[in-house]
Amino acid sequence: MVSFDNTEIAFSGKSDKDLRRSFWLFRMIGSPAFVKFGKAMTTFALKIHFPIKGMIKATIFKQFVGGENIEECSRTVEALGKYHIGTILDYSVEGKESEADFDRCTAETIATIERAKNDPHIPFCVFKVTGLARFDLLQKVSSGEKLSVEEEKEFAKVQQRVDKICSFAHANSKPIFLDAEESWIQKAIDDLADAMMEKLNREKAIVYNTFQLYRKDRLGFLKTSLEKAQRQNYFLGAKLVRGAYMEKERERAAKMNYPDPIQKTKTDTDRDYNDALRFCVDHIDRISVCAGTHNEDSSLLLVKFLNEKNIPHNHPHIFFSQLLGMSDHISFNLSSDKYNVAKYVPYGPVREVLPYLIRRAQENTSVKGQTGRELNLIIKEKQRRKK
Repeated sequence: MVSFDNTEIAFSGKSDKDLRRSFWLFRMIGSPAFVKFGKAMTTFALKIHFPIKGMIKATIFKQFVGGENIEECSRTVEALGKYHIGTILDYSVEGKESEADFDRCTAETIATIERAKNDPHIPFCVFKVTGLARFDLLQKVSSGEKLSVEEEKEFAKVQQRVDKICSFAHANSKPIFLDAEESWIQKAIDDLADAMMEKLNREKAIVYNTFQLYRKDRLGFLKTSLEKAQRQNYFLGAKLVRGAYMEKERERAAKMNYPDPIQKTKTDTDRDYNDALRFCVDHIDRISVCAGTHNEDSSLLLVKFLNEKNIPHNHPHIFFSQLLGMSDHISFNLSSDKYNVAKYVPYGPVREVLPYLIRRAQENTSVKGQTGRELNLIIKEKQRRKK
């Protein structure tokens, strides 16, 4: 059975200097007050064009981001590839609203597929539908409201962009994820993913939908998604995550007086996530799954499920995934034991990726034990190297 305690393997890709930088970064991120202050100061400094870009690139950017463009990510792709860990290039520019921006994001996503198509170290590509469409439009489509003639034309363009990306991925045999987002726009995203899977997943899973198991209804939705795939004779691609919008979801539900879609407790989320893993393994002939998790117990449980069924560690329908710069003790130890592993590697201009970085810092402070665990592992490895 694989172990996540081996820090020599976990940090084999980091120099002593890298370890020191990671140590101080996680020390700072572990303070909610510092994260709040840092967010305000960094945003202000960039707004007045104060020259802090170099400092950001040398510290937090270097830990969590592959580069400012696809080419700059090549070093990260190669570095991870040496340890048989794949890269998922993630263009992490957020909050755009114009048609020109949506077309640029479409072109950038296609460029990631072009970069990935002949590189075994880039097993997947990914995009957010909010990179291709207005948030308010997706919300209106998800709620079933009648669209105006102009909105219908606008949404037809969104469908064309999604089709263009997914069809290009299919033509180059490169699987692609549609990321999950807020529950009140997710119905539109699910429908787009289903349409693309029905069209393109006839021989194998190329298009993957993302299932956020912190939602009460997602385990059931995973099961009905498989039933639909079986009826329509296509393969289901499933990326399983816990979820990233909990506070926003709860606040909106309370404000608008509708049932909170999020599980009552973390235990409930863990139960559904683990049940989803078992469901996917039980239907491995029809489902290709990527387990996106930093949770040690869930990762070990998936290993156990595979061993119980004598499924090879490197079965092409099973991948583990973590974010760049986090949970290397999971990623590197799994890879060392021949499991398929890939890191999400965000990229984009410093100013544009800053919202992503701030959200990651906030998540680290809010996820119980995450920052402390990273720090303890780094300290353990530093002590091992001293000896």
